[in-house]
Amino acid sequence: MAQTLLIYMVILSLWAFGAMGYDKRQAKKKQQRVPERNLWLLALLGGGVGAYFGMQFFHHKTRKTHFRIGFLLLMMIDIVLLLAVYGVKVPTAITF
Repeated sequence: MAQTLLIYMVILSLWAFGAMGYDKRQAKKKQQRVPERNLWLLALLGGGVGAYFGMQFFHHKTRKTHFRIGFLLLMMIDIVLLLAVYGVKVPTAITF
């Protein structure tokens, strides 16, 4: 199951990364864009890592606070989910 989830999330992340790049290119050419709801859907379904890094790499949607914060949160959720599925213990708090 863990390997299947990892493959699923990698595929969705690559798709989300590509969608961000494609949308940026379409925006520059003033042509038909990828609807924002599709970008969100890809991120929500497990492509948060790709969506976040695509946003940063292509400098796309970086002025929109809801994308910056939302994609960052979804990326962190995806990573924590994968770590949990693989049995990696994630500290819940830092103590000094």
